Amino acid sequence: MDRTIVLITGCSSGIGLHLAVRLASDGSQSFKGIGGDQHRGQGGAPTGKQGDESFIPSQILVYATMRDLKAQGPLLEAARARGCPPGSLETLELDVRDSDSVAAAQGCVTEGRVDVLVCNAGRGLFGPLEAHELDAVGAVLDVNVVGTVRMLQAFLPDMKRRHSGRVLVTASVGGLMGLPFHEVYCASKFALEGLCESLAILLPLFGVHVSLIECGPVHTAFYEKLEGGPGGALERADARTQCLFTHYQRSYEQALSEAQDPEEVTELFLTALRAPRPALRYFSTDRFLPLARLRAEDPSGSSYVTAMHRKAFADLQAQEGPEAGASAPGDQDATSSALICLPGCASPRVASELCWPASDKPGQDKPCYQQKS
Repeated sequence: MDRTIVLITGCSSGIGLHLAVRLASDGSQSFKGIGGDQHRGQGGAPTGKQGDESFIPSQILVYATMRDLKAQGPLLEAARARGCPPGSLETLELDVRDSDSVAAAQGCVTEGRVDVLVCNAGRGLFGPLEAHELDAVGAVLDVNVVGTVRMLQAFLPDMKRRHSGRVLVTASVGGLMGLPFHEVYCASKFALEGLCESLAILLPLFGVHVSLIECGPVHTAFYEKLEGGPGGALERADARTQCLFTHYQRSYEQALSEAQDPEEVTELFLTALRAPRPALRYFSTDRFLPLARLRAEDPSGSSYVTAMHRKAFADLQAQEGPEAGASAPGDQDATSSALICLPGCASPRVASELCWPASDKPGQDKPCYQQKS
């Protein structure tokens, strides 16, 4: 029985590390419609129709890649602790910023194919836009966007030729909605959404499926590895912007302290892999879905901008008073302020479906996503 060959980028830490170990430690997974030549008829044509419901057990070999193999210690330690069988995990050096490095790693895959490609490598940038060096901006776009394109250009042609394969991309809620002080990061993740959504229309004709794993905050070293550090060259920003960033950073760090465990996100990757007809998007948390819906319901963008402005800065404005410019942009009336919501709820219609009225204060065991009876 041929193995299912999985290649994952960005495995030195975080989601990539956990996913590589999770897959390698389980000797036999069941994936539908992906894998080696035993799934094909004559001429390499797939045996069975698209979306075939039969499970195909297959041994897995994971190629865990990273920019510098000197950083592979935590991965190997986690693999030993998890009891990964010998031969189930290989490490490769691969820098998604370098086409030659991608080609060299591809040449090291001795099986000659990759059945599952996981584009996980990513970089972050956090702070006022004017505080970022252009080199840092370029690095984030190169890794997050161009690096993903390099990987797809390298591995998609063979998947299409074999009429078999899965592509999973680590995405972010920052690719579905703009977030203050994450402008460049969100730009890179918005680009990934467009890239993968466009491919998702075409690739099923070749027996290949692409899925985005939409993550909220996750407990990883991502924050510590931000390009230029948190805030960048903050002194370049005006005093007001610096103050707003410092305020926002505190709430952002609080959100990080309540982030998901990478193992939770890892299970979502497996859900996408096991699906006979995988969806384009899988969400690791439903916390941000009301905001995503809000963006779709008001194409002008005004409702979302108002909602996020309130969420990010309303308490600061309340402290400073109306003279500091407390009104939210695009705020034409106070209707939505009649509802007190958890992060992600703002418009009257969305909030009325998913939140509690103002008379029910937070802390009374009324979850934001509880449907009204």
